[in-house]
Amino acid sequence: MATYIVLIRYTQKGIENIKQGPQRVDAVRQLLQSAGAEMRAFYLTFGRYDAVSIIEAPDDETAARLLLTIGMQGNVKTETLKAFPEDEYRRIIAALP
Repeated sequence: MATYIVLIRYTQKGIENIKQGPQRVDAVRQLLQSAGAEMRAFYLTFGRYDAVSIIEAPDDETAARLLLTIGMQGNVKTETLKAFPEDEYRRIIAALP
């Protein structure tokens, strides 16, 4: 499975309804599971982003569909980074000319 780091910012709607935040995280976890993906971690953060999540999905298309579905609800805006674990990093670097 591919790993993605999801940087999250609350929208005005999301912050106005922040008390429902834990239920939204649970709903996202269920949505991911229904598509064969998984939320590995969720963190509330300070600074530029309000939260960070680490997810795994079978492929980029599945991840994109899930993140668009989450965004359609209007509570958060996301920026997603595809992450390569250390073993893949080492393989990529070893293959450089």
